[in-house]
Amino acid sequence: MRGWDAERVAREAGARLVAPASAGPGDRGPQRVVIDSRDAGPGDLFVGLPGVHADGGTFAAAALAAGAWGALASPEHAAAASGTAPGALLAAPDPLAALQRLATAWRQELGCAVIGITGSTGKTSTKDILRGMLEPYRRVVATEQNLNTEIGLPLTILGAPAGTEVLVLEMAMRGGGQIAELAAIARPDVGVVVNIGPVHLELLGSIEAIARTKAELLGALPAGGTAVVPAGEALLDPYARGDVITVTFGPGGDVDTLPERLTLPFDSAHMRLNALAALAAARAIGVEPAGAVRVALSRMRGQRIELGRDIVVINDCYNANPMSMRAALDDLAETARARRVAVLGDMLELGSQERTFHAQLGRHARTAGVELLVTVGPLAQAAAEAFGAGATALAGAADAARALPGLLRDGDTVLVKASRGVGLEVVAEALADAPGVQAERA
Repeated sequence: MRGWDAERVAREAGARLVAPASAGPGDRGPQRVVIDSRDAGPGDLFVGLPGVHADGGTFAAAALAAGAWGALASPEHAAAASGTAPGALLAAPDPLAALQRLATAWRQELGCAVIGITGSTGKTSTKDILRGMLEPYRRVVATEQNLNTEIGLPLTILGAPAGTEVLVLEMAMRGGGQIAELAAIARPDVGVVVNIGPVHLELLGSIEAIARTKAELLGALPAGGTAVVPAGEALLDPYARGDVITVTFGPGGDVDTLPERLTLPFDSAHMRLNALAALAAARAIGVEPAGAVRVALSRMRGQRIELGRDIVVINDCYNANPMSMRAALDDLAETARARRVAVLGDMLELGSQERTFHAQLGRHARTAGVELLVTVGPLAQAAAEAFGAGATALAGAADAARALPGLLRDGDTVLVKASRGVGLEVVAEALADAPGVQAERA
């Protein structure tokens, strides 16, 4: 938005310009948008969003005092900040809606291809793989970490510089209508549904409701757009459209194998399936990737940490559900060099079937060849009971962090995975710092 003056920014955001920017003609518009006044500085537009504990609009004056290009806040907060410091000042009754409108306008200004990705599990890994496939051929901006919500997605779009050729946007949901809201902001040309699984059952009630919510991405595609969906996923059949191109991936699908000239830094079955989805999306915008694909997985999404004594920790504790747990255990079974160890915590928001899902998890861990299972939390205890001998049930993440270093052997591969609310990342951190198993330093 660097080329947009304050009047243009206000107009696109649907806001009222209270005070113009003081920038010179060579620096007319903001370079980025921030929502934390502590991050605001020269070239930034600060947007004060109302929150649970505080209203960001109260910090509009502080952002301007820090040298921000401008601030956008509710009318009362804009009035309070008026005249306190130089900079553009914009007022909007709903600052979040203004942020989203601004993002849509910038997406249109960029004129780039937009790929939206959702799914019950694997959407972040698919996004990371797709970015790796596209970067040698296009100027790409993709969602960072968990900026996949009604706030994070517009910030990702607004952070894309002029000249961006592809936006790869992850879209998360916790209820009906949320994917549709994100798609209305992003206006994707390509929609990827990685899979449908029992995630957020407590909120949505049924697997059919989950499919309906994920399919909101497909419903938002323009005529002539491309829908990338799993082959044979009957739950998505009711949402098929005759006016878009549908490409299926996976066994029996339109994209069912990876080209021999394409090299990926992993071998697990579920990651290769994610790569097929990414390949289908890349082809939908005219890119045929080849060669070695560099994939930088997002934090806590399956990173492998090499420790001393040939111990490997798979840090996959950002989130978990029955589908992703099974895939992670299968990956552990395929890649472990010696003993397989799993530290598995509660899977949350599974509704009335939660104990059944956890018991199934324990049985699958046994089938996958796990030799030592450590469960964390009251729900995961059902997994320990179903696993049987060789399982240890602990109450919390701190207990596991204290106990695990003393349970490991040379050569172990340790999977650490749970729903985000369990906080299981402390286990991976404890192993990296434990005497005798510290991470090897280059």
